[in-house]
Amino acid sequence: MSERDIELLALNPLFVRPGEAREVPAFSLPEESMTPETAYQFVHDEAMLDGNARLNLATFVGTWMDPMAAKLYSETFDKNMVDKDEYPQTAAIEERCWRILAELWHAPDPSRSIGTSTIGSSEAGMLGGLALKRRWQHARKAAGKATDRPNLVMSSAVQVCWLKFCNYFDVETRTVPISDEHRTMDGFELEKYVDENTIGVVPIMGVTYTGMYEQVAKICQALDQIQESTGLDVPVHVDAASGGFVTPFAQPDMEWDFRLDRVHSINVSGHKYGLVYPGLGWVVWKEQAFLPEDLIFYVSYLGGRMPTFALNFSRPGAQVLLQYYNFIRLGRRGYAAVQEESLAVAQYLAREIEKLGPFTLWNDASDIPVFAWELKPDHTSNWSLYDLSDQLRQRGWLVPAYPLPDDLSDRTVQRIVVRNGLSHDLADRLLDSLRSSVEFLDSLPGPLPREQKTEMFHH
Repeated sequence: MSERDIELLALNPLFVRPGEAREVPAFSLPEESMTPETAYQFVHDEAMLDGNARLNLATFVGTWMDPMAAKLYSETFDKNMVDKDEYPQTAAIEERCWRILAELWHAPDPSRSIGTSTIGSSEAGMLGGLALKRRWQHARKAAGKATDRPNLVMSSAVQVCWLKFCNYFDVETRTVPISDEHRTMDGFELEKYVDENTIGVVPIMGVTYTGMYEQVAKICQALDQIQESTGLDVPVHVDAASGGFVTPFAQPDMEWDFRLDRVHSINVSGHKYGLVYPGLGWVVWKEQAFLPEDLIFYVSYLGGRMPTFALNFSRPGAQVLLQYYNFIRLGRRGYAAVQEESLAVAQYLAREIEKLGPFTLWNDASDIPVFAWELKPDHTSNWSLYDLSDQLRQRGWLVPAYPLPDDLSDRTVQRIVVRNGLSHDLADRLLDSLRSSVEFLDSLPGPLPREQKTEMFHH
């Protein structure tokens, strides 16, 4: 090694090490190897350019767990959830978790329920949809009827995973439009969408657009009336991706779950208000009879024989252990405290944003800790909520603006998701940024082309 190399190594031991790459190609493998420290620094430095996860008010996905959870994560991230023969205790803990959920959602007898963990609630929802489709097929075949035109009924504000399910698994999508009068699916005119080919109805406990609950009990009542008049017995799968971990603690008397006879299955995201790092979902069927046996595969894997019902095969086991950690760490009181605090912060933000003047609340975070607002049409024509979103992004906050679905697609809302970790103090900092952004936008001299407006923002 030359004196120059020694000098460079002393100055910067990472990026000027003799024989190591100084640049990393983006779309091809580098020719030479590098030390772990240098590779780490390259990736670490690129990741620094991402936004601050704690200030991301767009995502529902958890961004914080306590230090002991992080320690448990680091000790168990090598576990493969599908390999139940090699990791039988992780498999046993998985079963404990979905049985806890069955009990939390008031299954009449949790010992007769069945469930599984998944990569996220999108996969969990699709498994629930597949069970609905297969049970409908079996019933149609037994009656000697055709099985080639299944449909699934949902609101126009449905999460995209349900549109994917219908596309991927050849099911017709029937969407009930939301409106100012019916801001969520509530059973209104449901008879127009349900027929003999309907495999089920999917209400959402926590609509992605606004965070509002759809009216599961009213939907079930409407389906009861449809059965009385037509004989059609249509089941319900509840997409409780967010609300499934909020309602049992914050609104325990609300009947939306297995207390309703028509509710056959429920999915939830462990990595949303279940307070676990991504990605983890759960799906639970009230009774084993609601999950057709012919959807379950029994496979030999690494010396054992095991049942599996999933769209994925190998997947992390660590998040399942983190979910169980939260269950025993927080308990009912702990989960209630966390969710009630998030609701309190969200409702405080909603009240203060409404007080600013330019905005009309779409909802007030009385369901899950999520709310949305519109810009009053008479406030200004110089700027939009997209401009406000741009301004907040420059201050570090990610607060998305987007159009409402279908019949309301000409209306734009902005949404905030409050998660564990957004304190009242941070909420006040957000309000400060919001006020200064509105003041700046209101000071603009007049409507400007977007390119010119963007240039002004950055100066």
